[in-house]
Amino acid sequence: MGQATYKDAGVDLEVYQESMKRLPRLMHRTFSPRVMKLDGGFAGLCQLDFSSELFKRNYAEPVLVTCTDGVGTKLRVAKLNAIHNTVGIDLVAMCVNDAICCGAEPLVFNDYVAMSHDDPALLEQIVQGISDGCVDADCALNAGETAIMPDLYGHGDYDLAGFCVGVVEKKELIDGSKIAPGDVAIGIASTGLHSNGFSLVRRVVFDMEGLGVDDYVEDIDATVGQALLTPTQIYARPVRKILTKYRGQHVVRGISHITGGGLRENLGRILPANVRVEIQRNSWEVPSVFGWLQRLGNIADDEMERVFNMGVGLVLLVSAGEADSIQQILTDSGLESWRIGQALEGERTVDWAS
Repeated sequence: MGQATYKDAGVDLEVYQESMKRLPRLMHRTFSPRVMKLDGGFAGLCQLDFSSELFKRNYAEPVLVTCTDGVGTKLRVAKLNAIHNTVGIDLVAMCVNDAICCGAEPLVFNDYVAMSHDDPALLEQIVQGISDGCVDADCALNAGETAIMPDLYGHGDYDLAGFCVGVVEKKELIDGSKIAPGDVAIGIASTGLHSNGFSLVRRVVFDMEGLGVDDYVEDIDATVGQALLTPTQIYARPVRKILTKYRGQHVVRGISHITGGGLRENLGRILPANVRVEIQRNSWEVPSVFGWLQRLGNIADDEMERVFNMGVGLVLLVSAGEADSIQQILTDSGLESWRIGQALEGERTVDWAS
């Protein structure tokens, strides 16, 4: 009987070590002075506060905010395109955009990459995107895990999970409880589909219509692959600018990340019991990718609005008197925004204005 080896079972430790050698440079470029380097250690270290003019916060009651998420079946589209760096940006965005809904400053990000087999070049592409996303979010990629599982994944398949830790001063925590009638709902533009609804997208585009990722679509002035792999917008930096300007004033009453469930479900999650929100249809520009998908699959309006963000990736509920100033900050940050609705007295609901 021959000797069994890990390599024969599908895991080549020498190739794995090559993969690991490629990652430190992608991590180090995301580090702030808060990160305590521990290359080769078993965990990532981050100082919550220290004496530095740029990074000291002098927290009185710091609250840690934790989030985790994945990218879903958008990964199948990445594989079809053989483009794997953009889904790393998506991974960071899906976690960080949740964390900022509490007013948190993202501190550190950890990734989990599960692969069918050792592939240093593929892993490097994925982590390059994660690193890019962390730079955009001012969040340090200071730890992670790569798991090789040939019996659980088909050859070339992989899955991603992300974990974000942020911090917010307790008195600055945003939980929606201060939302009041008269507040304005500001919708901030998405970059398209972001990372939700891709099981429906793939069914319509690839199964029902038989399109390929390289097919050019005149309606969206892009190939299928370009439209579907556009990375999720990361909102951390502009939101932090807004919160810094209004620190201590509670001008931003609520923040909602518009993911699966659409505007109504996600905005409804943050409303207090005595407040309803009316959303004005046609108050923002819906990207062409949504109309194209709807026509392609003959998808009902309510299904589109329940599954997709429809062009609004984040909603801020803010004091009406500061809405213009907040929108100017967003414009200066390169983001389009619109007044899409208002908070009114009534039972907690989110409805379309009549």
